[in-house]
Amino acid sequence: MDVDGFVRDGYTVVRGAFDADTAASCRAAIWASLADQGVRAEDPGTWRPAVRINTPGGEPFRAAAASPALRAAYDLLIGPGRWRADPNVGGTVPVRFPSEAYPGEVGWHIEGSWWGGDGWWANVHSKDRGLLALFLFSDVGPDDAPTKLILGSHRFAAAALATRGEAGMPGVDVPGLLRPSTFCRTTADAIGLAGDVYLCHPFIVHTATWPHRGTEPRMMAQPAIWAEGFPLDGTDPSPVARAIVDGLADDSGAG
Repeated sequence: MDVDGFVRDGYTVVRGAFDADTAASCRAAIWASLADQGVRAEDPGTWRPAVRINTPGGEPFRAAAASPALRAAYDLLIGPGRWRADPNVGGTVPVRFPSEAYPGEVGWHIEGSWWGGDGWWANVHSKDRGLLALFLFSDVGPDDAPTKLILGSHRFAAAALATRGEAGMPGVDVPGLLRPSTFCRTTADAIGLAGDVYLCHPFIVHTATWPHRGTEPRMMAQPAIWAEGFPLDGTDPSPVARAIVDGLADDSGAG
């Protein structure tokens, strides 16, 4: 794993974190949940631009979450014994269907860590979140409305969050504190094969994209990997903390 790249860019990818059969079983369970909302795999006329469901539970999701490669990556990026992951993957699955229509829920943001009464909040210590994970249950190509990540934006977001102290702020408001040039930086699309998992710094600025011009629904879960938070006094050697400390020393992306 490219740890230096994670600190610099804000993400890394575990390719083939779980196998194709597990991914296929997860897709079948997702379709079963969608059927409860009247969305049927065999009837594209029931498909909508986007449908968000809670990630189902069950054996295939437990198998994906228990991936030894992922557990090793969490240890490396956060620290052994410092993280907790949902045993069923967790989070939600915003299923994106082939469509030219605006799906909603598109806009630059960082993930919040705790519910603040008016949205999901985060602070500079990344209280309650160690990583944002993107579990690809379907193949995702450039035409399949992939999540877009701004490389290096986690460092600028750290400096912005520092202006709000321990109290923090809603994650959706962080981009408003960044210089416009941040949004002209190089981006990466979260593309890959079913079974790949993107592990993102909790402060990376990202967005859903549209339209979906592929042929199959995009199925991807986006759970949190929990952590208590990170000391920023230079004593924490974890790559997540290192990236925050580096960002605090470089406020060039803050408005």
